[in-house]
Amino acid sequence: MSSPSAAVSVRLVLFDIDGTLVSTGGAGMKAFGEAFEAAFGIADATAKIKFAGRTDYSLFRELCEQNGVGHTPENRESFFNHYLRLVDSHLDINEGGPFPGVVRLLDGLAALPDAPALGLLTGNIREGARRKLSTYGLWDRFALGGFADDNEDRNLIAVTAAVKGGEYLERKLAGPEIVVIGDTPKDVACGKYIGARTLAVATGGATLEALRACEPDWAVVDLTHLTAAEVRGG
Repeated sequence: MSSPSAAVSVRLVLFDIDGTLVSTGGAGMKAFGEAFEAAFGIADATAKIKFAGRTDYSLFRELCEQNGVGHTPENRESFFNHYLRLVDSHLDINEGGPFPGVVRLLDGLAALPDAPALGLLTGNIREGARRKLSTYGLWDRFALGGFADDNEDRNLIAVTAAVKGGEYLERKLAGPEIVVIGDTPKDVACGKYIGARTLAVATGGATLEALRACEPDWAVVDLTHLTAAEVRGG
């Protein structure tokens, strides 16, 4: 694990959602399969799909290709209309919530002098992200975000999130002024793609050892193991 430089103070912190900020009891994955069946009459379409670190739009494309469904704007709209309805029902039923240290870290970052902006970098579509985080009272914590609506490629979502962060702060951000926090190797990779510092947290499916192998700047069991001041640096 590399040691983050303290010379540059972080101005933007970008969080993944599922497995990083919150557990939803698998609400999104369950809704994905049910939505595909509701839209196209094909059951168990997600049985062999790997969700970790993926984007909603890339998952939908893969489901279409595997099941002979046209990947058209009309079909995508139909699918995601079903998805949002179904994810709401699962969020209402499932017991979930923020992972350990999440609320403390968000509070700590917001309380810092010259606090960094807080944003999202997620494979969820924006409306799905809003519904998940609103369920646990976290949506309003974030000023901006990059979502699957912006691009199917997680690396390019990271680019978009960084640009939005710069627009929000009214200045162009250098890579080391950004921290990307996520629970999968794909989160680490997209952070490195934009030159950001990366914080890998083993609250999702990946082990701490697998995350350390990606050489993030930090790798921790959960977010109780770092303070806001350590994340912000400087």
